[in-house]
Amino acid sequence: MSHTAIIDLLILCAAVFGVVAFVGLILAPAWSAQSRLWERIAAGFLSLYVLAVLVGIGALAALAVIYLAT
Repeated sequence: MSHTAIIDLLILCAAVFGVVAFVGLILAPAWSAQSRLWERIAAGFLSLYVLAVLVGIGALAALAVIYLAT
């Protein structure tokens, strides 16, 4: 297995585990806490903001590591 294939596999695993963690820890509790359908949809939509912040923090951390490593 080449180094590129290993890196691609690691990226895929990290993405899958990240989505599973988001759904299990953020989206599912937000969905189940509401009783009406429109409230559940709104909670799911608002949880996308949480996802955007988490992705932004991860991107900033990665850029900081790259910047400090060079």
